[in-house]
Amino acid sequence: QLQASGGGLVQPGGSLRLSCALSGGSFIAYVMGWFRQAPGEERESVARIGWNSGNSYYAASVKGRFTISRDNAKNTVYLQMNSLKPEDTAVYYCAARRPQARDFESWGQGTLVTVSS
Repeated sequence: QLQASGGGLVQPGGSLRLSCALSGGSFIAYVMGWFRQAPGEERESVARIGWNSGNSYYAASVKGRFTISRDNAKNTVYLQMNSLKPEDTAVYYCAARRPQARDFESWGQGTLVTVSS
């Protein structure tokens, strides 16, 4: 089970850190990812990270502003979001998949990030 937290209202240019904790399962074995879905839009991949914090991927729209990281001892993945823009407003979801799986298999409940002045 994945539990995401850390969303909220922030002004443009501000920062937020999202957290997602996994209960049950072998966290260290999973590829972890963050996705987002804005109103009226399709869900998009934001970032993902391999089990050893290597093989990180970022969407072009967030590269250089967002950083994904993980703490395997705490079964938690983070998304540090800096220089936030109004277009970053969305519900953010964390997800997990086994390395050999093509698609993400487990999803958190989502946390709302609103960037507005």
